Amino acid sequence: MCEDLGFDRLLSEEGFFARLLGRSPSGAGRDLLYGPDLPVVLLTGGPGMGKARLLRTVRDRFAAKVPVIHLDCGSPVYADRAEPEPDARSAATEALVEAARRLCTWQGTGGSFAFPRLFAGLAMIATGVAEGTAEAVATEVERYEELPQRQRLRGLGAGDFWRGVLRSAIRNLLTTLSGQALDPYSASVSTALLDTLFANLAPRGRDALERSYGAYPGAAGQPQHGLRELAADFRAGGERRELAESFLFRALREDLEAAYASPAGWLRRVGRPALLLDRSDRPLGEQLLRAVLDDRRAGQRDRVVIVGTARRADGGAFLYEGLPPREVPAPAEFRPADGIPSAWTRRTGPEGERVPLAGGVLLLRMPFLTGDQLRRETERRQRRTEPEDGSDRRRADAAVARLSGGRPHTVIRLAAAAAAFRMPADANDRDILDAPLRLSGDGTAERPVADVLVQELVLDQLPVRLPPEHRDQWLDLLTHLSVAHDEECAEVLLRHHQAGRVHRLTAHQVAQLLTDTGWPRCERHFIGDFGLRQLLVHRLYRLRPDGAAWYADHHLLRDHYAGRPADGDRPEGGAFRSAVAHRMNHHLVSGGVDEVVGHLAATLPGRPRQWCADLLEVAQAPYPGGADARRQRAEGLVEVAGPALRRTVDQLLHAVWLCEERTRPTGRETARTLAKLLNLLSIMEFDGAGQLGRTATDWSGLAENEQPLLRCACTEQLGRRR
Repeated sequence: MCEDLGFDRLLSEEGFFARLLGRSPSGAGRDLLYGPDLPVVLLTGGPGMGKARLLRTVRDRFAAKVPVIHLDCGSPVYADRAEPEPDARSAATEALVEAARRLCTWQGTGGSFAFPRLFAGLAMIATGVAEGTAEAVATEVERYEELPQRQRLRGLGAGDFWRGVLRSAIRNLLTTLSGQALDPYSASVSTALLDTLFANLAPRGRDALERSYGAYPGAAGQPQHGLRELAADFRAGGERRELAESFLFRALREDLEAAYASPAGWLRRVGRPALLLDRSDRPLGEQLLRAVLDDRRAGQRDRVVIVGTARRADGGAFLYEGLPPREVPAPAEFRPADGIPSAWTRRTGPEGERVPLAGGVLLLRMPFLTGDQLRRETERRQRRTEPEDGSDRRRADAAVARLSGGRPHTVIRLAAAAAAFRMPADANDRDILDAPLRLSGDGTAERPVADVLVQELVLDQLPVRLPPEHRDQWLDLLTHLSVAHDEECAEVLLRHHQAGRVHRLTAHQVAQLLTDTGWPRCERHFIGDFGLRQLLVHRLYRLRPDGAAWYADHHLLRDHYAGRPADGDRPEGGAFRSAVAHRMNHHLVSGGVDEVVGHLAATLPGRPRQWCADLLEVAQAPYPGGADARRQRAEGLVEVAGPALRRTVDQLLHAVWLCEERTRPTGRETARTLAKLLNLLSIMEFDGAGQLGRTATDWSGLAENEQPLLRCACTEQLGRRR
């Protein structure tokens, strides 16, 4: 199934989640991973890596066997529910209430759950309702009436936390104050509510609230004081409100722990409950993760499995509490291919030293699809269409593999679009981005798969910290930056395309936002993900008629580097060994092929090794749209004027360009062409020519095996799926 794509080992009967939750998808018991000190598990991976898909699949597979609740921390629904009563509700409280309500109706082994501790805190903050009357408070409290007592399932009673009918007691007592002139936060309402709660408490309930709310900051062991302080902090807003919300999350986990730790729970309940926090790099999710990590760092222990998502590879900047991640021991991590991690130990520091939150995290690196998984997915899609010529099919499949980089969501979309797409044998991989795609269940017309991927991978995945004034231009800025190599190069483009704006993004800020969103970095390309860069290059060429935007950006950069000193030193942090090579790269792809050939022919004699390095840097460039004659030109089928050295350099440049662009197959034919041309140069009459024979052997071997001639982080991405 599509939902399982790439997750087989994680979701199996003996897999990671079965061991973490203590039950397999079929319901069999499993030995638990880890002891009472549990890590918070973060699924890490950028857009399209399947984090949300994995969380949904875990919920669907396990929720009938153990209590598994899925919350989307990026959904606006919680803030919308809180909006009518901003001093009595918040996005965080509404998310906690939703989780508790679902668990109140759970039908699995052991029955439903009750949340008396959470209820007590929510009831107290309900005194902040805008109208401020006792009647309004009572109505607000009744929103949570199902939380404190378990449903009567299979003959089970409500327990002995509260005696009597709490709902009636609260309403009767509070309504006696109706009609009185009360300020919005009247002490009499709070006192009446507290008196009602504690008057109806059984001894076990009183002990539980003392342990919970007696530990609230400033409570001095008195639960009534703790509840008052919690309500006051919630009304105060800011960091004080976050403290109150974090404590309510602790109350929810304490209620779950009590349900398992009681004698009845010990006999009837199995496994561990779980909260799955999708999009937990959003503010709500980060707040919930921070709360549980801080509690567990302080020594609180509960058996609630917390699984969140993080687009950043290091889990998120908040885990390091202001310290540079390089100065903090890296969180424990594993990849599904490594099997189940056998142990996890909380990071600790010297006695008395506060360890960053990262010490309580286990990072689960989301898997790229292997070559076999990728082929299975494309073959599954093909069975829905008519058979076609095998060579065309293999060409389309290769394009899917290269453009996706093994990123699961991109594989799924491209494979679906490619299923009925006829791809010419000599097409560029980017041609497949024009293939039409109709989304399942979507009544709209077909759209090019490129448009679908841009929406899903970029517009629907905006950086959390992207200032609102830049959201309208984010996609366009990235599109122009697809031709940039390093921060200097990117800065030139950003200054040009943000001219006239009061607020501008710098290249450093954009690079940081891309990292926060989970896109990888590359030392030779500013947009460090190969597939994303090809998608943006495709869009750039079509942004204006006849590729005008493409040519304008390359001309801008060409002219910028024309004004730089022509030295041979690599600029600090730059992607090129020299400004000249950088300029020639942009000149090559913007119509200056003949001038670039002339430059290369003139600079070869006497410096063959440095020249080969320059050639690779110049040729690591995308090819513009339109007819592609590079292969014919590399093979000498296009007439080129000039002496033998210039003609041979012209052919070699085009052969290397084919190899370095990485958007079409090279293989044996191109390898033979490379070897032939370099061997021709090696016997010409110029200083150092003989050194090119070794290069001929090395480059042709790489090309024959579809390996890049100039390696970088992007090419490592491509190698992962082989």
